[in-house]
Amino acid sequence: MIPLSSRIERIARVEPGRRAIAEGERRIDYGTLWAQARAFAAFLRASGIDAGDRVAVILPNCIEAVVACHGCWLAGAAIVPLNAQARARDIAPWLRHCAARCVVYQAGHRDSELALEAIAEPILRVATGTSGVDGASIAWADALAAAAPSAPVEYQASDLAMILYTSGTTGAPKGVMLSHANLAANVDSIVRYLELGKDDSIVSVLPFYYSYGASVLHTHLSVGAFLVIEANLVFPHLMVETMARERVSGFSGVPSTFLLLLNRVPLANYDLSSLRYLTQAGGAMAPATAQRLREALPQARLYIMYGQTEATARLAWMPPERLDEKPGAVGMPIDGVELVVRRENGQPADVMEVGEVHARGPNVMLGYWRNPEATAAVLQDGWLRTGDMGHFDADGFLYLAGRRSDMIKTGAHRVHPKDVEEAIAELPWIAEVAVVGVDDDTLGQVIKAFVVTDAEHRSNANAIKAHCRERLAAYKIPKFIEFVDALPKTASGKIRRTQLTATTEPREVS
Repeated sequence: MIPLSSRIERIARVEPGRRAIAEGERRIDYGTLWAQARAFAAFLRASGIDAGDRVAVILPNCIEAVVACHGCWLAGAAIVPLNAQARARDIAPWLRHCAARCVVYQAGHRDSELALEAIAEPILRVATGTSGVDGASIAWADALAAAAPSAPVEYQASDLAMILYTSGTTGAPKGVMLSHANLAANVDSIVRYLELGKDDSIVSVLPFYYSYGASVLHTHLSVGAFLVIEANLVFPHLMVETMARERVSGFSGVPSTFLLLLNRVPLANYDLSSLRYLTQAGGAMAPATAQRLREALPQARLYIMYGQTEATARLAWMPPERLDEKPGAVGMPIDGVELVVRRENGQPADVMEVGEVHARGPNVMLGYWRNPEATAAVLQDGWLRTGDMGHFDADGFLYLAGRRSDMIKTGAHRVHPKDVEEAIAELPWIAEVAVVGVDDDTLGQVIKAFVVTDAEHRSNANAIKAHCRERLAAYKIPKFIEFVDALPKTASGKIRRTQLTATTEPREVS
């Protein structure tokens, strides 16, 4: 196992001037990235941060966030990336729960400051930015200049490297513990199937404090590739302009990211001929959307992927050349990972039989931080219970049917929202769709679809139902259809189904 920081060091020594990260007008090469990481590590050690201590980082995607990450590892500490869009009421409990010894945050970020004020224990504070650093914090530049770099702290592959807080789409947040070996295994597998090399480059819009964004960051830097940080999802055409200007070879997104590009940007007007690969994870992409994307960007290979934070990031990938043959599949296990679908009684399911997906491999987490009960519920006999429902076909390709907790029980039937969503998404005027079960006195639950479309089609509930009748069993046809301006999502782009079921009555809007 070659630690991720050692890979940065190797590139920095051989090609120190190789470009590493671009953030707007700011640029940093591998030599400078490595030097700053060493300097931050020296600061942490001189400030009393010991091996195994937790360093929380509350930053948007930026160069400092990457330096802090590798600096933590060189100091033997574990990094805890926290959602920079969260409010103080979330940040403070995270800081308490992980017992952070140091916090790196953006000067003037009010919610970080309020969260720090709410913490009774003394915490070393480092503030990035050129202004607004209060007297209780150390400026980033001063931290990097505080101590002479020293030899990195030695650590074991099994040592804690990172805690990622996740609540998925429901439930209380949990701290996923990832080791250095977990991170390295995930990176190595992804690098192999994407065939990443030092000449690759990517525009990164996914937050580093989520597993998908962290995976994009670490896979590319580990091979000496170039990462372009782009934060502008509000104006998606600017994101595409960056892709064209920087002549990047890759782009990664969740389904809503790609829908944003397809629905709001005339992609044919931009020179995107440099794109070699697109990667999609963070939720199911409807086959119809995948087809639209491939038609819009035919020169790029589309990699449909499946994973979980509890598996560092990735569990399965779909070879792009088999997308036409296997529409809707999320592919085969990544190198080193075993996947099995099990019935309720724990026995392996037959081919085409739906059950819960279980995973085993070197990328599966150590457990949940300070939560042995939750750990025991998902890590059993060396296997990770993913909570995802799915089946294998005769060729060993995995198809997902949604979360176990999302299953709709209507009468004697069990319906997976994904089946209905994929059918509705086939209509060309549907931008996004989410399906949930709502309470019904007779059937227990009935199906309701929330649909995002343009104003012209907001009276087309009957057309949606007619389309579903042609493709789905009668019990899968939505009883209610509601047109909405947008679907509620987590910061990582996943649909909040519980919010949909909680905020509206089961009524039809036509």
